[in-house]
Amino acid sequence: MLDKRQSMLTFTLLCFLQGKGQMRSRVTWDLCWAWYRVLPEAQQMRIARMGFGHLLSVRPFHVDVPYLEALRERWEEDCKAFIMPWGHMIHTLEDVAYLTGLSVQGEPVVGQERSDYYDDIVELLGPEFVAGRRRPIRSILLGSLSEAVGLRSRRRGPLETLDEFCTGVRGALDLGDRSEERSIWIFVSYSFGRLLFATQSSQMNCKFVLLLQDLAQAGRYAWGAVMLGHLFSLLPRSSRHSQSTGGFTPFLQIWGYTRFPMGHGTVVEGRQTMVPLMARWEVAPGPRVTDRRTRDVRVALDHYPHEQVVWTPYAGEADASHPAVAAGRPLFDRHLLLLCLGTCEVLYLELVVRTLGWHQPAIEVPSLGREGHSRRRFFAEDRDWGTDHGSTVAYWREGGEQVVRVTDLLDSSAYMEDYQAWYAGRLRLDQRVCERQMPESQAVRLLEGRLAE
Repeated sequence: MLDKRQSMLTFTLLCFLQGKGQMRSRVTWDLCWAWYRVLPEAQQMRIARMGFGHLLSVRPFHVDVPYLEALRERWEEDCKAFIMPWGHMIHTLEDVAYLTGLSVQGEPVVGQERSDYYDDIVELLGPEFVAGRRRPIRSILLGSLSEAVGLRSRRRGPLETLDEFCTGVRGALDLGDRSEERSIWIFVSYSFGRLLFATQSSQMNCKFVLLLQDLAQAGRYAWGAVMLGHLFSLLPRSSRHSQSTGGFTPFLQIWGYTRFPMGHGTVVEGRQTMVPLMARWEVAPGPRVTDRRTRDVRVALDHYPHEQVVWTPYAGEADASHPAVAAGRPLFDRHLLLLCLGTCEVLYLELVVRTLGWHQPAIEVPSLGREGHSRRRFFAEDRDWGTDHGSTVAYWREGGEQVVRVTDLLDSSAYMEDYQAWYAGRLRLDQRVCERQMPESQAVRLLEGRLAE
């Protein structure tokens, strides 16, 4: 046991030392998971009915920072896709439903955005969260939410197991004399800011708090679509010069592992039937993860065999085992707009129809159009986004547009020829690094070693 703990400490120190100057994930998953597990059962059940039970049951795993950094470098804002050597790749609503268990169909998250949330914070969370602050109040410190229930600066130590950490959280949690509703509002607000809608800031926009006013109605929202749209909106900002990234990055990580497996995570024996699919994975901070750098992942991705990309990874999964999939399947072959209050992002499913089991037709990316849909909007006065953009909301409620299948294609070769010509300058992101630091033969050997693990 002592040797195991010493190994864990060594791996943690390696992560810290190698992480200097690299991207950091803003997700605080361990605390969200443990906090949820130690809440009274009645509160857990209400949170599960809101649509978050499956996701919060997923046991946290190591965040693979070099892998995520290599992915974010490939994000192309114009088409909302990753530019990979084998073609565009986009995480879709099908991925969200299978991997997270979050609902991808339901009411869009639109509505009121206020210039000052002072009264709302007092009503929902409590007056202590506005004490000493000047108006207007548009954001809330996430640390104040955990501090209010006795979990100030609570972080998992390098030698703590998850279960030991959870026991510590159980002993520290102090809900006081708060009502059940207020305790839920505080927890879910923290989970929004540190997990589902994490940003590059230690504060959370108060617009999310308004969504929780009626806890009984919170389960009607398409939280999975909101999470995906929020991730889309943050990827371009985290792709340029930033040392941290927002959005629910564990989803992005397992999405990549599922589509182009590279030996960094494993599906645990005995978890093959667990739902959602993220619950089946384990990523330990072992040498396979901590000993490599972002440049290693760049090289591995650039040389990844195209024929080994998994376009339809969920074949064989029964809808009956995945409630979010069964409910959301009518949307899986639709072009949609992903709404998240003042943000509206385009899901260009027509670029990745191979995820539907179809051949990919050639598409000119500039012809995709729909300019303006993906602009982020911020208001200096109270606004009802749904009222101001009724046609956009109606587009979601009507199920978007059917993506048309081209049935006379024998393969995707015409698409790949156009794609390689269009992105010729981006398909070897590691080329400069390889020329300076690593010959291609060595890069190939590195990839072969990773795939053999």
